[in-house]
Amino acid sequence: MKATQQLRNEHEGVKIMLNILEQVCRQLETDGNLNEEHFDGILEFLKVFVDKCHHGKEEDLLFPALITAGVSKDGPIAVMLQEHEMGRNYVKSMSDAYAACAGGNESASKTIRKNALAYITLLRNHIEKENNVLFVMADSLLSEKTQDELFEGFERIEEERIGAGKHEEFHGLLGKLSKMYLT
Repeated sequence: MKATQQLRNEHEGVKIMLNILEQVCRQLETDGNLNEEHFDGILEFLKVFVDKCHHGKEEDLLFPALITAGVSKDGPIAVMLQEHEMGRNYVKSMSDAYAACAGGNESASKTIRKNALAYITLLRNHIEKENNVLFVMADSLLSEKTQDELFEGFERIEEERIGAGKHEEFHGLLGKLSKMYLT
């Protein structure tokens, strides 16, 4: 499998979680309820799988490989990095508002919703740009050998940053929450 295909596959899981988060926001708006266990899992997925693992693969390995292949770091890569940072800020704001909500601040649920919806929009657009522009560029510029090396590096990042078995746990979480929120 090409390294870029692994990233595309991960995007599919991220899109499922974004759909779940969107439903959680609807429920929060409708009845003010937020299942803490579910939201804890969602936040962990966003912080660990999306940011530490997926974005880590892109930032630490793919983007440098593209720069080495001649892609300007001031072009699409700069946009992707900026969007990663924006996403981190939305997730931090969601986490902070969630902590405030758990501490009894009822108005914090509006902040959770606002940041979650902005994050969903950002990431959906971000994924489209990566899948349809950046990864296409990578597939045309990077040799099979480089793709293989990236794939091996991606596996190391996953093991080091999220640990053995955690990827499967996240897939289990996606399956469980999908049944609850998307059916």
